[in-house]
Amino acid sequence: MLRRIAIVLFGLIVCAGLAFEGDAQQAPRSGVQRQGGRGRGPEVQSSPPLFFKETWKITGPAHAIAPGEVVVTNPNLEFKMYGPSATASDPNKRIWISGPPGPTNIWTGMCATPFAATLRDKDNFVDLTGLAKVRWTTRASGFHAVRPLIKLMDGTFLVGDHAESSTTTFLESEFAFAGLRWMKLDIDRIVTIGRYGPVGEASNWADAPDLSKVDEVGFVDLMPGSGHGSGGYVNVASFELYGKPVRRGGGN
Repeated sequence: MLRRIAIVLFGLIVCAGLAFEGDAQQAPRSGVQRQGGRGRGPEVQSSPPLFFKETWKITGPAHAIAPGEVVVTNPNLEFKMYGPSATASDPNKRIWISGPPGPTNIWTGMCATPFAATLRDKDNFVDLTGLAKVRWTTRASGFHAVRPLIKLMDGTFLVGDHAESSTTTFLESEFAFAGLRWMKLDIDRIVTIGRYGPVGEASNWADAPDLSKVDEVGFVDLMPGSGHGSGGYVNVASFELYGKPVRRGGGN
């Protein structure tokens, strides 16, 4: 009797082991995510290429940027300045370029009004969809913040809801355009404009823009500078933009 029981138990153990082995072999197959299958997960997008990198060019000590002065190192880029502080006759109320001992940078400390600046590629729009991003080196003083700015094909200027406000040192950081919310910018006065949201709330968020052909990309400081010294300003040093080029005129 004991012998029969032992034989039966051995048979059950062998069968159970074979069944477990079969399940183990099938499990990985059922978990594989195939292209177009029901178990397909999110697609992994590739990062876009570097569209441009600008580190600025300074001649001499820190100074107000003169009309027509070239401060870009990339000859295919145009540096655009906006607001009253871009063209003020008094250099002590205008945008400056600063340099050593820190990195060469655009400095808003002397701006008597809010200030905006962009970079424009002469040959290409930039596609900022997908994983397009900016990597920049910034610093701020007081409650000032560096915010992204774009100009669309139709001339609309938009400010993103991302902000950098490192006061400790020049800090390299990056952000993606995907998921940003935008407000329209009055480019002459450098102030946000818009409409009341639901039930009268005052967020002023703009409709989601088409980022497939963006004309200019840059930054804005929505507060006037406080002058020399540590009061209120932003510094923008290196500026890298990652996105796909789109030829002006329609071709890729």
